[in-house]
Amino acid sequence: MTAPAKELANYGSLRGKRVFVTGGGSGIGEAIVETYAQQGAIVAFVDIVQEPSLALVERIRAAGHPAPLFRYCDITDIPALQKTMAELAAEIGDFDILVNNAANDQRHDPADVTLDYWNERIAINQRPMFFTCQAVLAGMREKGGGSIINLSSMSWHAKNGGYPVYATTKAAVIGLTRSLARDFGPFGIRVNTVTPGWVMTQRQIDLWVDDAAEIEIKKAQCLPGKLMPAHVASMILFLGADDSAMCTGQEFIVDAGWV
Repeated sequence: MTAPAKELANYGSLRGKRVFVTGGGSGIGEAIVETYAQQGAIVAFVDIVQEPSLALVERIRAAGHPAPLFRYCDITDIPALQKTMAELAAEIGDFDILVNNAANDQRHDPADVTLDYWNERIAINQRPMFFTCQAVLAGMREKGGGSIINLSSMSWHAKNGGYPVYATTKAAVIGLTRSLARDFGPFGIRVNTVTPGWVMTQRQIDLWVDDAAEIEIKKAQCLPGKLMPAHVASMILFLGADDSAMCTGQEFIVDAGWV
């Protein structure tokens, strides 16, 4: 992972914190897991990609940071997700920080969307986010507080076409965040949204970043250069740390000024 700067902030309040990340094995999730571990946090994460996830664990361990705990879990299976989270919390302690990162931005034509496809996309991109928040509530309440960070996408802000169901789920993140910020706030639990722009994950590079995309990025971003997973992870670190103690119910956009 390439850091966006030579020297970034260290957050003492993250040392020893228990963090749960969905989709932590690659892309933005990989950067989130790695940067939290570098801060001395105890990280647990789930993903459906096993080899990259196990390699990430070993890389972090070899670097001398607390090795994260990885569990294979298909987050569309809510009972399995709930069970996995409960087992991990029993092993390392209740979570202080939840990062809802997992998503899939598969392209689709509005005319081709069936009810089954709609339900499948909701099951991946929207439904798990609520149930992970529900799962950490009791533990965070017992601890007297916590931080939940839900990832959206600038795609719906920018009125992008080509994936209306995905855009719908990512717009819904804002509503979930704002509502839960009110419900969870009395227990000292902060709930915020981080909205990435077009992040240069390997998936994006392999599937969609062609010459035309390079031109569009240069045209649309206010800042030059590529938006990397580490840039998004830096914001997510801040929102997990005590430095953001009075930030809740907000959307933090990290997109190099696209929208």
